[in-house]
Parts: sequence; C-alpha cells; structure tokens
Amino acid sequence: MVYSIRHITHFAYEPAVRESVMEVRTQPRSEGHQRCLSFYLDVEPQASVFVYLDFLGNAVHHFDIPVRENDVRITAKALVEVLNVPSPAPGDAGTWEELDARVAQDDFWEMMLPSRFARSTELLLDFALDLELSRGPDPVETILNLNQRLYQEFDYVPNSTNVDSPIDDALRTRQGVCQDLAHIMTALVRQLRVPCRYVSGYLFHDSHKPDRSSQGATHAWVEVFLGPLGWVGFDPTNNLLCGDRHIRVAVGRDYADVPPTRGVYKGEAESALSVAVSVTEVNAPQTEEFLPPTVIRSRPVVPERSSRALLDHEIQQQQQQQQQQQQPPLGARRGARLTR
Repeated sequence: MVYSIRHITHFAYEPAVRESVMEVRTQPRSEGHQRCLSFYLDVEPQASVFVYLDFLGNAVHHFDIPVRENDVRITAKALVEVLNVPSPAPGDAGTWEELDARVAQDDFWEMMLPSRFARSTELLLDFALDLELSRGPDPVETILNLNQRLYQEFDYVPNSTNVDSPIDDALRTRQGVCQDLAHIMTALVRQLRVPCRYVSGYLFHDSHKPDRSSQGATHAWVEVFLGPLGWVGFDPTNNLLCGDRHIRVAVGRDYADVPPTRGVYKGEAESALSVAVSVTEVNAPQTEEFLPPTVIRSRPVVPERSSRALLDHEIQQQQQQQQQQQQPPLGARRGARLTR
C-alpha cells in the first residue's frame, strides 16, 4: 500500500516570543517492509533547517527562528509504501530459551531497562498480578494475549491524559489514549525480560475496520523483539498485529525519545498547540506525481536588501578571494620574516 501523509503543527504564542528553537520527528523511516518514497517539510516563518539521525536512526529536523513571532507552522508531507507481512504464529519465535540466547548475543539493554514513561510502579505491579503476567508456553502467544488483555482492560478516551502523564494516571482510571497503552505494554513486556520499544507514527483508518484510535492524530504502538522474527509490532489500542496500515516514523525507549515536535523559546508567553493529520491511500501513484525525495523549503531570515546590493556584495567577496589566491605565500615575500 502507498499512503499520502500530511501532518500540520501550529504553535500560537501570546505575546510574541523572541526566538524559538525546535526539532521535528515527522519523516517516516525506510527499513524492512516500509519505504519512504518522498518527504517535504515546510516551516513558517522560513528558517534554516538541518537534518540528522539520532542514536536510534530517527530522522530529526532542527531549526532556529531568531525573530519575534506569534505563530510557527510546520507542515510535513510524505509518500510512504508499506508492504504487508505475514502475521506471526505460535512457535515462529522459537522457545523462551532460544529467545533468551538471541537477546544475550546482541545489545538490547536500552529496550529492557525502565525508562522515563515506561517504568515499574506499585499500580503497574498490582495490574501485572491481576493479569497473572508470566511467560506462557510460547513467546508469540504470550505477547498476543497481553496485547488483547490491554485492549479489554482499558477504555480509549481521547484527551483523558497528557503527553507527559505517568502511566499511573491511566492505570488508576483504566482509560487513556494510545500513548498510555503503549507505555504500559512496554513496561510489562520488559518485566518478562524481553526487549520492547515504543513506536510513534500514523495509522491508516479503514472504514471497514473497527479501530478505536482517533483519526486526524498521530498513533503509537510497541515493537517486541521476537528472535528470528525480528521486531514485531503490536497495537494494544486496537488489538492489532501491526501490518500495512501502520506507518512507522520513530522508535525509542518511550515517548520522550520520539515526540513529533520539541523545542524551547525565549520570552514569557502563553502557547497553544494544534495538530492536524491526514493519511490517505494512493492508488497506483505515477512517478511524476511524487514529491522530490527530500524537500525542505527554508531560508535564513536576513534583513531585507535590494537585489542590486546583494549582487554588489557577492562581486566584492569574489574579488577579495581572487586577490588572496594571487598573493604569494608569506615566506616567499621579499623581506618577510617568520616569527614564533
């Protein structure tokens, strides 16, 4: 399947802030059964945007707006191809002993230790006792059962928690959003001594599928390392094995590693954030319809200058460079001395 994704983020400040620095994680990953065909990022007001990969291989776009602004708008567009993968069945991951041996051979410790939002609490331990959490006869079957139990035990209630809410808020009320369920499942899987990581991305909502998660928003789920199967995605919000409707953007220990936007600004201001996400299916896309592979519409914010003045400045710089290149080395000049 090929999907067209549009993700618009709008920050409004009152009064205007003097400067804002931000990093954005909205570019889908290209690996495994997923390929990002094109990506476009537009920042308003225009700013110099730099891109790098973080320690987990997520693409991070970083920019600084050094002028006073009331509004910052970030628009990300992408075309992504996601192939369907066979659903794992009991026995496909081997035995627990074989899985433990594979985990011991590689470096998974970051995805097995407690993290900021996926850590053990008294409420989580009590919930694990209620679930009778333990390693069942088969690794795949154990994770599938846990995925289903979380779906059954929690109500999906939009806006019931915040992005920085601890898991105890959802455990106490037995309601939350996809982020809460992903954090709870991550913490529980790690208690089974199995590597588990948090995934942020998008879900294509099919009208024929009874998804609980909201349209028009980002989505979150988990990936569990299951030996020969590699990282396998589980969506406890919708009781799904992740397939060709899940579009992966970033992976991390928990949400703290993968927020779509994160930044700081100078000034004392009230801020309001609004987000709009659309994921649509593209039928038989033509090559000429694709966006360029990576396009970032951004320019440094500079004082306004006439085109004549800019041209004169460039000519002057070129002349200075030519004069420096034509001058002989310092030691070759008549009477020149080298001093320490």
